[in-house]
Amino acid sequence: MKLITSIIRPYKLDEVREALSQAGVSGMTVTEVRGFGRQKGHTELYRGAEYVVDFLPKIKVEAVVPEDLLESALEAIQGAARTGAVGDGKIFVTSVDQIIRIRTAEEGADAL
Repeated sequence: MKLITSIIRPYKLDEVREALSQAGVSGMTVTEVRGFGRQKGHTELYRGAEYVVDFLPKIKVEAVVPEDLLESALEAIQGAARTGAVGDGKIFVTSVDQIIRIRTAEEGADAL
């Protein structure tokens, strides 16, 4: 099994959630995060004063998927989150050694 961690634009969350559901992903965790990459932040004007916003709001979407769903889930995220502009985000894929459902003590794929 693999853990897919995606950092995306906040307004793309609904599209990504829908695309993952259609790809067969049954659950996910969503977190509001802040960060920067190549965008390097931006400047804003507030009450006549200009200030720099270093950390931009992003959404982190995490989903654990079986190996056979990995490629379709990655394609779904890329298709739904892509705008073609700098700041679209990143996707990280890591291996998951063990999963345990706390309520039932199920392990492995049964725990998904």
